[in-house]
Amino acid sequence: MRTVDAEEAQTLLEQGYQYLDVRSVPEFAQGHVPGAYNIPLLHATPRGMAPNTNFLSDVQKKFRVKDRLVVGCAAGGRSARACSALGEAGFTVAVNMDGGFAGRRDPATGKIVVQGWQARGYPVSQQPEPGHGYAELGA
Repeated sequence: MRTVDAEEAQTLLEQGYQYLDVRSVPEFAQGHVPGAYNIPLLHATPRGMAPNTNFLSDVQKKFRVKDRLVVGCAAGGRSARACSALGEAGFTVAVNMDGGFAGRRDPATGKIVVQGWQARGYPVSQQPEPGHGYAELGA
């Protein structure tokens, strides 16, 4: 699995990669990379986060295994797990965006150690493009 920072992710998106946001639906609704598709790796529930047991099948419905994807989440952990799962399912170009949307923090200090998409001042969207939200993807 290849890992890039938000700056390189932006360059890849300019080169035609598609952005797969694996955060929960509420996280995605608070702001996301313009043009992103939202297929959560985990769902927000009243008891906390729960696995999306349809994650792989949902991704396979929308993307082909040879599609070029930048995969992001809030900080980079879920997207790394998603990239691993996608690789095991045969996806050949799924790139993890370290720092995700909000930035990766040092667990001891809480300070951001890898700036995410939003902290770098890149464009943020509040509304998904038609067909890009999780409910609209038919999931």
